[in-house]
Amino acid sequence: MSQQPPVRSTGSPPPRPDASMSLLTTVMEHSLDEGYAEATARRQAEGAGGLPRPLRAKLGLAAGLVLAAMVVTVGAAEARVSAPVLAKEREELIDRIDGETSDADALEREVDRLRDDVRERQRKALRTQGGEAEHLASLLAGATEVEGRGIELMVDDAEGTGQGGDGPRETSGFSDTGRVRDRDMQRVVNGLWESGAEAIAINGQRLTALSAIRAAGDAILVDNRPLVPPYRVLAVGDGKTLGTTFRDSADGQYLHALRENFKVRYAISAKDRVRLPAAPSLIVRTAEPRTAGAVTGGGQGTADTGKGIS
Repeated sequence: MSQQPPVRSTGSPPPRPDASMSLLTTVMEHSLDEGYAEATARRQAEGAGGLPRPLRAKLGLAAGLVLAAMVVTVGAAEARVSAPVLAKEREELIDRIDGETSDADALEREVDRLRDDVRERQRKALRTQGGEAEHLASLLAGATEVEGRGIELMVDDAEGTGQGGDGPRETSGFSDTGRVRDRDMQRVVNGLWESGAEAIAINGQRLTALSAIRAAGDAILVDNRPLVPPYRVLAVGDGKTLGTTFRDSADGQYLHALRENFKVRYAISAKDRVRLPAAPSLIVRTAEPRTAGAVTGGGQGTADTGKGIS
């Protein structure tokens, strides 16, 4: 019997002698981490055909700046184109305002001229037809200028009271800022009437039986015309008697209390001659001339000629 040689398997290679040291073998054969290898390959690819990342960032920033410059340039060009249009519209608006202002000034001058004409016609009619009684009525109504002896009363806010502050003092309450209010001027004027004044004007504004003194913000209105301090009150009458009587009256004492308590300034002096202008044309809406057949005390036909400011 012959001896057969040993049979060897050909399905798999024989195990390596260092098979038991696989971890150490892997570390030695693959010394770099796979992430490092990928990063190295990417840098090599960029060096071969692409651009480095910092360079790409700089190019992107430059492109953004160029785009912003283009937008600013286009906006400036549009503004330069529209500027002449806006300037023209502005000039047209200014011209319109100037034209309307000129028209308003012309109308105001025309009103003043017509008012003077009406006043002159009234004077002529009174001189030719009215006689002494009609002249006295026109004088009391403020339709004519008046000149004669009288007093000058200067009333002003307390010293250091600036314009445009909290406005005139309230008509009620205990707070006070040292400003002359409309109620103060009402009492002063009514006190002068009661003391014997025949005609009164404040800052050149003639008072009549239809006059009203009101406040609007910082201003005191006399017949809706604003006046500013100091308030110069002229009254026609016996200067010495009128001044003394007013000082002793309740309204004169009220003015004195304003000076003592709130430092409101005033000064009164007798004048040998004061001149008061005529009041604007009076418009009476309800009164009618009294006729010869009118019944005494009957409704229409009698106008109230009493004085008093409210």
